[in-house]
Amino acid sequence: MRTVVYEKYGPPEVLELREVPSPVPAEGEVLVQVRAAALNPKDSLIRKGKFRYLAPDRFPRGLGYDVSGVVGAIGKGVTRFSVGDEVFGMKQAWAGGTVAEEVCLLEGELAKKPAKMTFEEAAATPLAALTALQALRDEGRLQPGQRVLINGGSGGVGVFAIQVARALGAKVTTLSSARNFELCRSLGAEETWDYATRKDLGSGWDVFFDVFGNRSFGAVRSALAPGGTYVTTVPSVQNAALHVVTRLFGRRARLVVVKSKAADLDQLAKWIDEGLIKAVIDRVVPLNEVAAGQAHVETKRARGKVVVSTAPHPDPLPPGGRGR
Repeated sequence: MRTVVYEKYGPPEVLELREVPSPVPAEGEVLVQVRAAALNPKDSLIRKGKFRYLAPDRFPRGLGYDVSGVVGAIGKGVTRFSVGDEVFGMKQAWAGGTVAEEVCLLEGELAKKPAKMTFEEAAATPLAALTALQALRDEGRLQPGQRVLINGGSGGVGVFAIQVARALGAKVTTLSSARNFELCRSLGAEETWDYATRKDLGSGWDVFFDVFGNRSFGAVRSALAPGGTYVTTVPSVQNAALHVVTRLFGRRARLVVVKSKAADLDQLAKWIDEGLIKAVIDRVVPLNEVAAGQAHVETKRARGKVVVSTAPHPDPLPPGGRGR
């Protein structure tokens, strides 16, 4: 089978498509015949060596954490899935490896694919939507009727954050480029602010979700409501420290570290089938164009997700993206 790997840290050009033996599911694992995977900023950061303290220098390294496909085999003890089931999920291990034609995941890292989604849409969902859900529901403790400001509403996590916040009953305002206002509104944002010109963040925010990663807790703290929460996706030493020391303060800083949980995937699938959440895909690339796909993710201008299809000749979505 074909898989994308790299033998050293570096730019997207270090990625290569390689033939390797098919994996065999161990106890508790599911072999997924991959139909689509997705690319995330996390993939790029690990490829550049930014997380060496978390991801040991073991090469070759696989690429990708999101996956959708069909169950090809199950390991001993697996009870939630059968061969032929259509599934989607997120691989928890730092080694990644979902950008391939076959991959093994733990049973608890998968859920049944929502019937309303294509494989490409399903692959675009797990990591980003789980991040949004766990950031807003678990770290932000977002409640119905509360106000949330999402910094970076048009990216991979941001498009799901808008929809998850609405599904939780919150009122949403976004910070994005002006060209993405229509997209953010279509997903449920009540107000859309231009990050290039908006200097005053107002006040009284119950949750400030810094998806884009360029607003510090110190810069946002005064805009939070008493008891309000700042949530970031940036795993820096400072943010990790703030996560601990502000736990008992009136205004808290929280760091979301996404976890692959079957129960959360099931919740997302339920919302998807109810029409409350949809995927937004910027473009679909084939396996042999993954380097170009990662380069596009690194521009931070993708609207939604960049998806990798394992089909020989995928039907790409037009640049600029659209949701279904």
